[in-house]
Amino acid sequence: LLDMTLQVERITAIRQAAKEAGVPLVLNARTDPYLLPAFPGDRYAETARRLAAYRDAGADCVFAPGLSDLKAISRLVAELKCPLNILAGPGSPSLQEFQQAGVARVSLGSAPMRATLGLLQRMAKELASTGTYQTLEGAPTHSEVNRLME
Repeated sequence: LLDMTLQVERITAIRQAAKEAGVPLVLNARTDPYLLPAFPGDRYAETARRLAAYRDAGADCVFAPGLSDLKAISRLVAELKCPLNILAGPGSPSLQEFQQAGVARVSLGSAPMRATLGLLQRMAKELASTGTYQTLEGAPTHSEVNRLME
């Protein structure tokens, strides 16, 4: 984890620069104790401590990727009293459950890109092993893609 004092200084500087430039900016500050494989200490306490400091430094929203326990999320929302961003993926609570816990923003992170890479791997494996293309089934047509780009 980055030194908290340095991160607070950075958030403060970014907030001040945006204010001076008249640039509307939503500053979403994150901390990753829940993503570290071996975190020495209380993950919840460290997450809450850091996110409170980031909020106080000017973050509009705080982000705790890896936190998925709904009771801990509800507690964090109540303590911080600011918008909380959570990272979702397979096995995560549903969007409705996150909303009920007070989550303001749900992110998917790199999961859509990784899911796309997984599809490409399955397509290549199918083509190499059977010479067929069934993994392409369900793909949008060219017309559907073009409508998305309008």
